[in-house]
Amino acid sequence: MAQYLEIDIASQSETETEALANLEEALSLHFEPSVATIIPHFCIIECLIFK
Repeated sequence: MAQYLEIDIASQSETETEALANLEEALSLHFEPSVATIIPHFCIIECLIFK
């Protein structure tokens, strides 16, 4: 088992080398920027303010 305690990510495998490789992949996926799967819909709202 390989674990990165500062951000609570762990990985395991049959060998230490594989566990460390899996942990490296998990860390890279954790810090990878997220990608929107749905395009956001925007609309313009006009407001009139009376005094």
